[in-house]
Amino acid sequence: MTSGLASKHVLAFVDDIYEDLELWYPKLRLLEAGHRITVAAPKADKVYAGKHGYPCRSDAAISEMNAADFDGVLLPGGFMPDKLRRDAKVLELVRQISSAGKLTAAICHGGWIAISAGVYRGVRVTGSLGIKDDLVNAGALWEDAAVVVDRQFVSSRKPDDLPDFCRAMLAVLGSDPSLGGRQ
Repeated sequence: MTSGLASKHVLAFVDDIYEDLELWYPKLRLLEAGHRITVAAPKADKVYAGKHGYPCRSDAAISEMNAADFDGVLLPGGFMPDKLRRDAKVLELVRQISSAGKLTAAICHGGWIAISAGVYRGVRVTGSLGIKDDLVNAGALWEDAAVVVDRQFVSSRKPDDLPDFCRAMLAVLGSDPSLGGRQ
């Protein structure tokens, strides 16, 4: 990095039937901007299949993660969030990262994890139209927009919103999105 921008470390979750683009696009964009990302899953070093068949090998087991090691969390969508939101460790990590004022980014159905973690009450968010009622019932303030940023919370609706979603994540992390994250 050209001006000494501190590299941030982001945690992302994966399990079978994740939305391929909603994990890979942000992961590659964060790496391009000079940040680190750890993809955690129920089991370390296991290949998980995306909703469209794209594989992702996990870097680590969720059970081994410590929220203090991360500057943010990425919650991709697909059907995966409905399963992972039942994992107490996932919810604990999201609560701890969020309560520390660190990036909490959810796209599409990824908001289900934030809902179950109880971090969206009074927060302006968006998400898949399919979970709008869940977001509202959790106390979130729903907006229909490509991206919504409320303090450390970044949310988007669908894969088409990924460019805006990633620019907002990088801005919250302190990167300049117009320079590929480099300053």
